[in-house]
Amino acid sequence: MRHGNNVRKFGRNKNQRHALMKGLMLSLIAHERIETTEAKAKELRPAIEKLVTKANVGTLASKRLVISRLYNLTAEATKLIDTIAPKYKGRTGGYTRVTKLGHRAGDASKMAVIEFI
Repeated sequence: MRHGNNVRKFGRNKNQRHALMKGLMLSLIAHERIETTEAKAKELRPAIEKLVTKANVGTLASKRLVISRLYNLTAEATKLIDTIAPKYKGRTGGYTRVTKLGHRAGDASKMAVIEFI
């Protein structure tokens, strides 16, 4: 039974899933809008929103945590902390939007755009 087992596996093992989410998070921060499958966008949303919430705190500890969650890539972490997070200072959540697009031509998988609001 799959009670309380909510993680999407995407047909990958644990390391591959983490690498996939790492790439998606870094791309979303760099471009502020990416097109991916609907399932990947829905899985990415909570992870990126937790990072933005943590970046809004503004303490040294929270900045270090954001940098470590972004795999010590300081350019992306700096962009998140200095550019993206201050736009949402008054919000308590809901920093991203997932817009459904339709089906991909090659394999008919559902596509979506995830972007910062």
